[in-house]
Amino acid sequence: MSVTSEEAAREALRQRQGAGARYDSPAAPARELAWARRGTAYFARKLNELTDAELYEPSLLPGWTRAHLVAHVGYNARALTRLVEWARTGVETPMYASTEQRNAEIERGATLPARALRNLFAHAEVHLNVEWRDLTDAGWDAQVRTAQGRLVPARETAWMRTREVWVHAVDLDNGGSFHDFPPDLLAELLADVQRSWARREERVDLTLAPTGGEPVVIGDGGPTVSGALPDLVRWLTGRGARRLTGSDGEIPDIPRWF
Repeated sequence: MSVTSEEAAREALRQRQGAGARYDSPAAPARELAWARRGTAYFARKLNELTDAELYEPSLLPGWTRAHLVAHVGYNARALTRLVEWARTGVETPMYASTEQRNAEIERGATLPARALRNLFAHAEVHLNVEWRDLTDAGWDAQVRTAQGRLVPARETAWMRTREVWVHAVDLDNGGSFHDFPPDLLAELLADVQRSWARREERVDLTLAPTGGEPVVIGDGGPTVSGALPDLVRWLTGRGARRLTGSDGEIPDIPRWF
């Protein structure tokens, strides 16, 4: 079997890094992990552009400061790490003890000094990546339970993290935009919204008309909402309907995302 230049370069890198380096299992969800890691870098950049004082100003999420948001994203990484540990060890470790515990954790986290908040985000992400890279082929398909009670394979944690870091980077209200998202990620977010509605048996009849793309018919179709794909996805995920037009002159109400 011939070896491609990419494979040769990868093997050379592993030789340089030595035996202690960690790598994703061949069975790992490479696309979703790449999105999650790229999104983490994007969130980190928007976070690092904020001064310490600005962390305690409002975010785009009602009732939450940016500190609440950073605490949430940091503790979410820890919660997902518990799910990956569950998949790796077989010992049940839920994301949270309860909804009340999760909410109280975020409220406490929002009062942390700025340096501690920044360290929480950075350290929690490193731990999650270590657990991902220690997961075997079989571990990625091990069943774990989300905070919503769904049984999913551990590979779902990569997509769960992807949603968190990309969308909440916009919620920091520091110049983040859905227009910065990779096009294939936007398409998957659109599909994820539809999956969320289907799980809750929400009836939605709607047609999306992305600029330069094929229409997306949801349910039996219905009012048409037109605009650039990033703006459509922003609206579908509950972040506003700017720059969109509706076929009947209005933008229809839609169920929440999750």
